[in-house]
Amino acid sequence: MAEKLKIISLGGLNEVGKNITVLEYKNDILVIDCGIGFPDGEMYGVDVVIPNVAYLAKNRERICGIVLTHGHEDHIGSLPYVLTDINAPIFATDLTAGLVSLKLEEHKLLDIADINIIEPGKSFKIGCFTIEPIHVNHSIAGAVALAITTPLGIVLHTGDFKIDTTPIGCEMADLTRFGELGKKGVLCMLSDSTNAERKGFSPSERTVGHTFDSLFDRCKSRIIVTTFASNIYRIQQIIDVSARYGRKVAITGRSMENMIRVAAELGYLEIPKNILIELNQIKNFPKEQITIITTGSQGESMSALYRMAFSNHKQIEIIPGDRVIISASAVPGNEKTVSHIVNELFRKGAEVMYRGSMEDLHVSGHACQEELKVMLALVKPKYFIPVHGEQRHLIIHSELAKSVGIPHQNIVISDIGKVIEVGKKSININGVVPSGKVLVDGTGIGDVGSVVLRDRKHLAQDGMLVVVLSLSSEDGGIISGPDIITRGFVYVKEASDLIEEMRTLVTETIYACNANDITDWATLKTSIKTALSSYLYKTTRRSPMILPVIMEV
Repeated sequence: MAEKLKIISLGGLNEVGKNITVLEYKNDILVIDCGIGFPDGEMYGVDVVIPNVAYLAKNRERICGIVLTHGHEDHIGSLPYVLTDINAPIFATDLTAGLVSLKLEEHKLLDIADINIIEPGKSFKIGCFTIEPIHVNHSIAGAVALAITTPLGIVLHTGDFKIDTTPIGCEMADLTRFGELGKKGVLCMLSDSTNAERKGFSPSERTVGHTFDSLFDRCKSRIIVTTFASNIYRIQQIIDVSARYGRKVAITGRSMENMIRVAAELGYLEIPKNILIELNQIKNFPKEQITIITTGSQGESMSALYRMAFSNHKQIEIIPGDRVIISASAVPGNEKTVSHIVNELFRKGAEVMYRGSMEDLHVSGHACQEELKVMLALVKPKYFIPVHGEQRHLIIHSELAKSVGIPHQNIVISDIGKVIEVGKKSININGVVPSGKVLVDGTGIGDVGSVVLRDRKHLAQDGMLVVVLSLSSEDGGIISGPDIITRGFVYVKEASDLIEEMRTLVTETIYACNANDITDWATLKTSIKTALSSYLYKTTRRSPMILPVIMEV
């Protein structure tokens, strides 16, 4: 039987983030990207979500390398966690490699990492795979698509992309090369589906520059701009417009400082001489000559903009008249935190510009429908797999593929863990591998599971109640207690009658157990929990977590 190429997504399907794709042929495994996801509202206390890579760990000896399409967290963020199990060589463009090095250095893993720099247009070989990076436009520099020549044919992974005809700081995406590959013949294409719902074309990054120009023109106040730290092209435009209007630029926020330093060192940022100043120097210039670039576009509680808004920043205080520009859209789930920070900035007397108050403050780095169709028409893949999106995005993208002539039987909408087998004349789903979410909480990786999350949800919704009592080792009688301690359930000083009723109920429950010769602690604790739970629900319509603590004297 002819060998098949296996394509497995361990993340990035039916979810936003956590992108990781596996290509497998015979004994060779190639991994594309290794990103994190972000916790939803049900994941109390969880910091980040990483993919389950048990399948890769089991087959670590067969992994030839990890190739990264670009430096966004949802494509590189899991590397510090995954490399402890799978120490495979990493291949990335220079900026992506720089960001990965920073990340691994923080986790004290840089010494064990094997990071290799790749360049658009220059092919390299890993195992049985020959990989050609292709320059694409995205909201971060150094983004590439990957044309992967396998023993069965070419597999094209677009990575995250858009078609920007007037990009900032780089050339337009190499559409010519995509067309050449299409003429040569592409066996299968995996393509970014993030903006599959949006009609038309994604606006050019340059349109944001025009908006900046209008906001800086004749402004007599300090201008504070927040955007994604990774959006080097946006930062370049902020620096350029500041220089044009005679403003000095100060940077605040660790991720912003790191990104600008790495990008400048690699030549992705052109910073005019003497325009950058330290934060402690801003008081030496008139406010109309100051621009501050900061983190905090998502309302993160530890970000520089948040600390400014709530008067916790050591060097910058928001003053009436400050013009604050939020040049980013809220990531789904962050709308409330962004709204919170906007309200506080208004309360401080700032003039806040954000999406909703005016257009063209942000443009997406992902292709809209017409761009997706252009890519499909150029590449003309035999088989098509939409990736990087939720279910609706994948289905809509598949419909776009049908509209440009790809037969429906040649399109596969997959899910994480499913194994897609591709042959020269067939494509189908055949089997599954271990997959899912691994939750990271502090230094704990994977130790927060469904039971812990259920308990955290219970505590968040109804609070907890601890019952402490001492029993005699001779006759089981109560020596001290029961004492009732509550957290998040009721305020003890204002619920003395309820507390006293609970103490009486616990006492009666212990006497009843003694009368029935029940002495084992497990049964005693269960009896206390059952009695209190029933009473409290009838009385308060609430079900706190109840923890009996029994001591023997």
